[in-house]
Amino acid sequence: MGMPPLASGPHGTDALRPLLDTVLDALRAGTAARGGPLPAGGPGAVAARTAEAAGEILPDRGDPEALRVLVTALAEGAADPAHPLCAAHLHTPPLAVAAAADLAASVLNPSLDSWDQAPAASTLEALVIGALAPETGAADAVVTTGGTESNQLAVLLARERHGAGLRLVHGAGAHHSLPRAAWLLGLPEPVVVPAPAGTLDPAALDEALTQVPGPHLVAATAGTTDAGLIDPLPEIAGRCAAHGARLHVDAAYGAGLLFSDRHRARLAGLEAADTVALDLHKLGWQPIPAGLLTVTDADDLAALHHRADYLNADDDTEAGLPDLLGRSPRTSRRPDVLKTAVTLKTLGRAGLGALVDTVCALAQEFAGLVETHPGFELHAPPTISTVLFRPAGAPDDAVAAVRRTLLHTGRAVLGRARADGRLWLKATLLNPHTRPDDLAALLTLVEGQVPR
Repeated sequence: MGMPPLASGPHGTDALRPLLDTVLDALRAGTAARGGPLPAGGPGAVAARTAEAAGEILPDRGDPEALRVLVTALAEGAADPAHPLCAAHLHTPPLAVAAAADLAASVLNPSLDSWDQAPAASTLEALVIGALAPETGAADAVVTTGGTESNQLAVLLARERHGAGLRLVHGAGAHHSLPRAAWLLGLPEPVVVPAPAGTLDPAALDEALTQVPGPHLVAATAGTTDAGLIDPLPEIAGRCAAHGARLHVDAAYGAGLLFSDRHRARLAGLEAADTVALDLHKLGWQPIPAGLLTVTDADDLAALHHRADYLNADDDTEAGLPDLLGRSPRTSRRPDVLKTAVTLKTLGRAGLGALVDTVCALAQEFAGLVETHPGFELHAPPTISTVLFRPAGAPDDAVAAVRRTLLHTGRAVLGRARADGRLWLKATLLNPHTRPDDLAALLTLVEGQVPR
C-alpha cells in the first residue's frame, strides 16, 4: 500500500471526491437498514451488531472497505435527529449547508491557537463574534464547545473578577454544569434557590442574596433542559443590581429566540447579564459543537490571557500577529465558526427566525393534540419547543416503561423529565420538517404502549 492521500493540498479534492460518494452511499444504506428513529433491540443488541460489523479495529493489515463498513454501521446504529419521531433531547438535525461547511473546516484543519495556523479562520471567528455578541447586548464573546463549557467559563470569569469566596446562586432547575463548575473551580457550595413553578423565584433570590454573604454570581436560565422554561429575567436582573450581584444567563437553549421577531421579546432582560451562554447546535441547527459565551465587559476576558512563546511571543504580538491563545482556555481549537458563519450568511436573520418560529409552532400544535386527547395529560403550554405530557392516571413506573419500550423497539425517541413531583414524557421538537401527521403518529405510538 502506498502513502495514503491527504484531504487538503493540491490533490486533496481529487482524493476526497470518491470517498464522499462512499460516505453518502453508506449513510443512505445505514439509514435504510435502521428504518426508524433509533436502532431496535436495545443497548446489547446494538452493541453486538456494531461490534460484528466493525470487526477488528486495529488489524495487522488495513481494510480498504473500512470507511464504507464503519459509516454504514454508525448510521444503522444512530439516533437520527432528522427523523420526526426522534424528539427526546436538545439535539438538532444539522442543516445540510452547515454540515458541508464543517467538511471544509475538517479538510483545511486550522487550529485557532495561533494566527499562523488559522489566518482566515481567526478573522471569521472575529466576524461571527461581532455579529452575535451584540444580540445579547454584549461587547465581546469567546467560542466554546457548547453550554457546559460556556457555563464553566462564566463561573471562572466571575471568580477571577470577584475572588475565590464567590458564591454561585442558581435556581433549582439550573443546568447541572453550573454547580459542577463551582466544584471544579473550588468554590463554596452553591446556593440553590427554590423554583416552585419551574423558574427561579425572584423573591426567594432576594432573600438568598440578603442572607448569604457575597460576592455573588447569580445564574438564571433562558430555556431549562427539562421543560424549556425561561426565568423572569427582568426581575432577576433588578434583584442582582440591587444587591451588586453579577448575573450570568444560561441561554444555551433559548438564545435562538433572538433570531425570531415573533419570540425575541421572551428574552427581555437578557441584555442586563454580565455573561450569556449560547448554544447553536440547539436552536441554530449546527453540527456539534457550536457554543458561545458573550461578555458585557470585554476586560473580563483578560483572565484568559496566557503566554506560550511558540504561539504568542511578545515580539510577534508587538509586530502585529494577533494573539489567539487568550480567546479560550483550550489550545487546539477547530474552526467551528466556519459552519456558523456560512449558516448566518446563507439563511440570514429571516431564515433562522423562520426555523425558530416553525418548531415553536410545532410544539404548540403537539400540546394542543395532547390537551384534547382524553388519554393524556399536558403539563403546561410550551414556552419554546418542549412539551411535557403523560398518560392520564398512569403511575410513574408505567410512564418510564412506555418510554423504554419505544426506545427498545426503535419506534420513537422521547425524553423524560420530573416536574411537580411526577415523571413526564418529554417531546423536544427541533426538526422544522416535522409534519402535523408526524405529531399525531407520535401520540398514537405512545398511546399504544400504555397498559390497559
